[in-house]
Parts: sequence; structure tokens; C-alpha cells
Amino acid sequence: MLRFDDLQLFVRAAEHGSLSAAARLLDLSPAVASAALKRLEGHLGVRLLARSTRSLRLTAEGEGFLEHARAALASLDEGRRLLVREQDEISGVLQLSAPSDFGRNVLLPWLDELQRAHPRLSVRLLLGDRNADLFRQPVDIALRYGMPEDSSLVAVPLCVDNRRVLCAAPEYLARHGEPRTVAQLSGHNCLLYQLGSGVHDHWRFQCEGQEESVLVSGDRFCDDADVVRRWALAGEGIAYKSWLDVAADVRAGRLRVLLGQYRGEATPLNLLCTHRAQLGKSVQWLSSLLRERCRGLLDELDLHSH
Repeated sequence: MLRFDDLQLFVRAAEHGSLSAAARLLDLSPAVASAALKRLEGHLGVRLLARSTRSLRLTAEGEGFLEHARAALASLDEGRRLLVREQDEISGVLQLSAPSDFGRNVLLPWLDELQRAHPRLSVRLLLGDRNADLFRQPVDIALRYGMPEDSSLVAVPLCVDNRRVLCAAPEYLARHGEPRTVAQLSGHNCLLYQLGSGVHDHWRFQCEGQEESVLVSGDRFCDDADVVRRWALAGEGIAYKSWLDVAADVRAGRLRVLLGQYRGEATPLNLLCTHRAQLGKSVQWLSSLLRERCRGLLDELDLHSH
């Protein structure tokens, strides 16, 4: 079998008219270069280069073989470049689950962007607010707010500083007024959803190092947090939502942040998986994208917290 380095030496020697020049170019000793040329000629059974102590020229057989050798080297080089591109390319299937509101209204356009940049990537997305069973469901990773209850899962932080904010539509505030204290929330229609196994109706806040909490109630409850956001947009009440979920609505003026002097409950966004072997290239790219975009949204939160 012809050796790549032997072909390379022959082509360089023919181009430079010197075996020693080719040897220097390829960082070979003269003896190794001479042995390589002899090995190639022996394998082909012909003399490729006529050489003396002072000159080197192609034989007729060498001239005929030179173009084939160049073509073979070019083909191998293109194959090597193709392998490098494929190693940099994201492909395969990305199977993940995400919270309903974050998944529909925040994550979807980011996934679309990722797939446009990497068209060989397929996405399978499951949405829901119940904790995904990564050992049973057909997903590799899950995006979830809060730390996992299952300590056997690997948690990769994506947005550790995310928190809940109180928000309502201008229409609701025009009809019912704006609460000025945490205690006044008990007199408002608060939009409730399921958190874990219970109703999230005990809302906690921090202000100047002191914790305040209030038990709230309202005429609407859903186990899908996206529905709660939609109720808030429709002016039906006050929601206590992850900032990442409502940032676009606040930016557009569809919702207003209330009691900005109070710091809402921490709601870190994490990527969960059963084993670090699942953190492949597509997951790493997604994680990097999420960290960057969530960081940008958090910068906006500071503008609405005073």
C-alpha cells in the first residue's frame, strides 16, 4: 500500500527539483527522505526521479505518475477537511423537555435559531411543568426551574440569578389599583398554578434583608404555567412568575412589574440529565446559547426592580 508521507515527499521533491529541499520542507533527515523515495519506487516498480549528486529530474514514468500523486494528496486533504467540518457540525437528535411557558414563549425561537445554524440537527421537545422522569421519558435532558429533588441527576446551571416577579397587565391595574405592600396582595385576584405537588399560593419576598410572605387566593388555577401568563396578559389578575417567562411581555408593555423594591423567590434555571455522557456537542451548544440569552434578559430585570 502506498504511504501518504512517501507520496508527499515525491511531489515536493518534483516541485522543488531537490530531494534535500523536500526533506527540509517536511522536516525529514536526508537519509529518511532517500529511504522513502526508494520505498515508493520499489512499490511501484519504476524509477520516478533520475538523480545525481547535483541534480534531480522526473523520469517519463515520474511525469506520468506526478499528477495522480497530486490528485491523491488533494483528495486526502479534502477528506481530512471534511472530517474536521463534521466534527464541528452539530447533528443528530436533541431530545429535551422544558417548562410549558419558558418552552413555548422563550425557548422555541432559540431552538429555531440553533437549527437554522445547524440544519443536520433534529429536535424533539416535550413541554410540561411536572418534573420530567429522565429515566422513563424519551428525553436526554430537561430544563427545569429550581434544583432537582433527585440527587442522582446531574444539574448544569444555566441562569442561577433568575427569580420570580409580580406582574399584571395595565388593564387589571387600571380597574383594581396597584398593590403597594406585600400584605395588600391578599386583597387582589392572584393567578395560581401548580408547583411540585401543590398549589403555589404562599408567595415569599425579600426586602432589605427581611423576608415577607403572604397567602394569596384567586378565581383561577391551572397546572400549566403558560395559561397563568395568558390570564395575566388578559387582565384577569396578578401573576408571580419567573422573570425569564415574562421579560418579553414587560419589555413590550403588556405586563408591568409590581413591588419592584421586593426581591422575589430565587428560580434558577438548570439543565438536568442522568449522566454527564449526555452532555454532547448539541447540548453544550444549547447550554452556551441559553446562558448568553438568559444573561441578557437578567440585565433587563435590573431596570424594572427599582
